[in-house]
Amino acid sequence: MMYRGSILLSVLLSAVLVLSPSNSHSRTLKACGHPFYPPVSWINDKRLMGLAPTVTQQLFAELGYRVELRAGYNWKRCLLEVQQGNADIVVAAYHIPIRDSYLWFSRVPVIADPITLFVNRQNPIVYTSLDDLRGKVTGLLLGDSFGEELDQFLLNNTRIEYVSRNRQNFGKLVHQRIDFMPIGLLSGRLQSRKMGFHELIMPLEEKVSTELYFLAVGKNSGLQKHLPFINDRLKELHQNGTIKRLTNQYSLQYLDQIATEPNQ
Repeated sequence: MMYRGSILLSVLLSAVLVLSPSNSHSRTLKACGHPFYPPVSWINDKRLMGLAPTVTQQLFAELGYRVELRAGYNWKRCLLEVQQGNADIVVAAYHIPIRDSYLWFSRVPVIADPITLFVNRQNPIVYTSLDDLRGKVTGLLLGDSFGEELDQFLLNNTRIEYVSRNRQNFGKLVHQRIDFMPIGLLSGRLQSRKMGFHELIMPLEEKVSTELYFLAVGKNSGLQKHLPFINDRLKELHQNGTIKRLTNQYSLQYLDQIATEPNQ
């Protein structure tokens, strides 16, 4: 009887361990994000920080996972790492059709991102519609997207100069080597001020579009089963003001931070 009792106890303990969230979700997840897009995400002191990394770690911690934030990638490389299965999560990305082949997206966005054009104050362009951009020189970061419509228009109707770091684009704009740079209004303002270019560069008043940043998991990660939970929690974080608070918090942190990535 004691032997049978020991077997029964072992079976029950095994069942508890199998059903335990901390055990079933014990693997460490790898996540990356845009390295130059405050307050959504950016790299400083070799760490990925910002609104999206914080929200990602919190939500997956609630599911019993530990999330390791990878900071050694440019934006294009981040997306490629998830596509190849070397990383599990993109902390925030636009949902565009080309990414559907390797990413599952949350239905609820992390943050809305009004897109405008940053231009040189001494030589601003006139913008009333996309047609005004024909023949202009566009500055883009490798891997950047601003929605399918704008992406295709820029590709087919402007000359695009790609860079790997945002500071290069801001510098080109200051020296009038490009005509404009599309970027989120808040992020562009934060970066131009942090880099000391705010008196030389300005955003146009007209918004090109408003895009949405979503949390995304790789199709090789097996994490899509958690998206309903993530959607519910993101909705709660918007409703209770947490997203707005974190946006303000990380905007101030970015401006106050001593830059340790001088070539951003």
